[in-house]
Amino acid sequence: MHIYHLALGGCLTAPHVRYGVTEDTGGHISYVLGAATAQAARADVASVTIVTRAFDDPDLGADHKQIWQPVQPKLAIRRLQTSNGSYLAKEALAAELPALQAAFLALLADPALRPDVIHAHFADAAILAAAAQEAYGIPFIYTPHSLGIDKLTHLNAAAGPLLLARIAKEKAALTAADAIVVSSRDEAERQVSGYGLEIDGKVHRVWPGVDLLRAASIDRGPAHDLLAGHLDQRDRPIILAIARPVRRKNLELLAQTYVDSPALQAQANLVILAGQHGSDVIESDETAAVWASLNRILSHPSLEGHVALPAAHNPRDVATLYAFARQTRGVFVNLALHEPFGLTLLEAASQGLPVIAGNRGGPPDILARTGHGRVIDPTQPVVVEAALLELLRDPVAWDAHSQAAEENLWPFDWNIWAATVTGVYASLIAPPVVGSRPAYIFGSDIDHTLTGSAPAAAAFNAWHSKRRGLFVVATGRSIIEARRVLTDWNLPVPDVFITAVGTEIHETDARGHWTLDREYAAMLDRDWQHGKVRSCISDAGISWQANEEQRRWKFGCYGTEADADRLRLRLRQAGLAARVIVSHGQLIDVLPVNGGKGKALTFLARRFGLTAQDVIAAGDSGNDVDMLMACGRGIVVGNALPEIGHLRAEKHVYHARAAHAAGVLEGLAAFGLLDQPRATNLFGSSSQPVRVAS
Repeated sequence: MHIYHLALGGCLTAPHVRYGVTEDTGGHISYVLGAATAQAARADVASVTIVTRAFDDPDLGADHKQIWQPVQPKLAIRRLQTSNGSYLAKEALAAELPALQAAFLALLADPALRPDVIHAHFADAAILAAAAQEAYGIPFIYTPHSLGIDKLTHLNAAAGPLLLARIAKEKAALTAADAIVVSSRDEAERQVSGYGLEIDGKVHRVWPGVDLLRAASIDRGPAHDLLAGHLDQRDRPIILAIARPVRRKNLELLAQTYVDSPALQAQANLVILAGQHGSDVIESDETAAVWASLNRILSHPSLEGHVALPAAHNPRDVATLYAFARQTRGVFVNLALHEPFGLTLLEAASQGLPVIAGNRGGPPDILARTGHGRVIDPTQPVVVEAALLELLRDPVAWDAHSQAAEENLWPFDWNIWAATVTGVYASLIAPPVVGSRPAYIFGSDIDHTLTGSAPAAAAFNAWHSKRRGLFVVATGRSIIEARRVLTDWNLPVPDVFITAVGTEIHETDARGHWTLDREYAAMLDRDWQHGKVRSCISDAGISWQANEEQRRWKFGCYGTEADADRLRLRLRQAGLAARVIVSHGQLIDVLPVNGGKGKALTFLARRFGLTAQDVIAAGDSGNDVDMLMACGRGIVVGNALPEIGHLRAEKHVYHARAAHAAGVLEGLAAFGLLDQPRATNLFGSSSQPVRVAS
């Protein structure tokens, strides 16, 4: 496989990148280099080429006028040359896109230089990738990195037209891309959905990697040198922030909070690494203004010897600062008003450094997985101060967060990213062949049914490779999250996804794209009064789950069976048709009357000319009951919740002794569908997902 990564902005070179030398030389370059390097190391990849823009600016380095730059075996950088040889910031780059597109298509005119797939980074690169897709049929993947949709609420008269133009480009990129790869659930299910496109089937959420060295291997000398002349007592705990000096990063609030807090000043030093500054650095009006504001805030004489605001640094300084902050038992802080992902949190974790982060965007997603810090409201100085003091003063909590960072960072590995995303590429290059009428349909829940035991998941994979029927997952999750969990557990991709508690059916088309079943959607719409049902839920005082759990045909709430009964009564009184399903003793899902896992599976059976008797279902909780009852045969795994214990009276339902996927296989064996010998470790247990590195 030959891969192109297309990224036009910033100063992209390797191996030595001067991050912060321009406003656009930031985290996306680290992402592209990490991803490309990991893919180039794979046996199933023949070459990886990073395509960027050529320019000639001696202050920014001679590399950028070099058309072809080998980096390592199977990895190189190729630069597109146009008549404009100046460095161009993101806003100015728009005018150059027609010339860059012409140069890119001219490059691809040589069949020997055409890749199998193009991965475009940002919407400007996606314009070129879409042109290549149209001209040569090359599939392209889009990673937005930062979407403009969230900035709409902060429009001012000057920025409005530019932002609206950016959003239009992003919407076009999301529509044209064959697949979309993002990093956080917030990106996948809130930001992308804000564009009003039904493209969930194309969206893949994949953790990026982190490249910094482990703390034990780092010489902290460069950090000492960088802070020399700034801090009087360098062994005191450090409150560390590393971010570009733009208002969205909220560095000024952190600085002012420290200035206004004698308690913080007594407890720790403050170090802010806010980009590069000097005569050889290209700054925007915004970065210059924020840098000046930080200097003003931190210039009070009483802070001398307690704060450091270095004007310049190199990549090695960054790694050593994280390690040095950990050595002082300090805290890393990211108070961004909105952070699309939060790579600096992973960099801190790689050094075992606890963090305090804003609760908007990717950080809640990261910390839910790593557990190495807290998320807070980043707009409230009193909350910021309290969180910092609590962590700095509690050695037990600090140790727990530091240990969690070391133990839970493993999913953020570029090799795992490369394995997953290269698999996405392969599915687009050679879409799976849709088979004929299956012998049966097997539909299974994911969480705690197929997941929960790594050996059993591996045994299920072996069964899947020899199956004669259609494999369907039926889950309460979105297709994006379902796909991520299957990847985490190295479970197979199903033939069909039934998601959002049986209100969405996703199937692949001839190009391998996952698309929403329109016929099923139309059936749900017939009796679904979305707005009135929403109002009824609110009027009943039922608590809402997070925005990401709300779907077009599913409302996610919290509550007990008693709450559900109260809601059912309220819906009947309002003359509204809806199903109310309780699971796990605390989750309520409200669906159209024609929705649900059972309805979706029997709909699918009719599509393939089968009946409900040809469908086998497996599950463990309350939102699986309808499919276990609707299908000809059901499997309840040994670890099922008591809430479905009443199904023991149903003769067509098999109750397995084994848990998780082992219980699924036990049931399949009871129904005569387990063809291979049972593995000796089938009933082994492991509460951790497997690590996929190749």
